[in-house]
Formats: sequence, C-alpha cells, structure tokens
Amino acid sequence: MTNNNIKVGVSNKEGQLGFLFTKGGLREGAGRKSIGVTKKVSLTLTEEMWEQFEKHCAELGLSRSEAIRTMMEQNFSSK
Repeated sequence: MTNNNIKVGVSNKEGQLGFLFTKGGLREGAGRKSIGVTKKVSLTLTEEMWEQFEKHCAELGLSRSEAIRTMMEQNFSSK
C-alpha cells in the first residue's frame, strides 16, 4: 500500500477522525450493527464460579458477554 492510498477524513459523528482508503470509506450506517444499549458492569464471583463460567463459555464457543446475555434472556423471557 502506498501513501497515496490513505487519507484522513472527518466522519459525520461528532467530528471523529477516520482513515479513508481508495475503496469504501466513512459511511453513515457502516460497521457492526448494534444489538442494544451497552452498559459496563462489574461482577464479583468466587474463583470456582469464574472457572465454571469460563469453562461454560469455552464449551459453547461464547464470549462472556454472549453467555451472560443468553442467561439473562432465558431468565427474563420465561417470566
């Protein structure tokens, strides 16, 4: 890739900078689609519980977020 192929541009969102290549570029609606609102939480569990949870995630090929989201959806959709 040569230096002529990269430009820096301003997206439509709050003046954020982004890299523009010869193809594609900053477009409204581009990228991964959101599935909801993101909120950060801290969770305290025993070492044994974390080990079980990590094993569960690995066996199912899930990230921690996916596993917790699935557990919460199953719990709240059944009520």
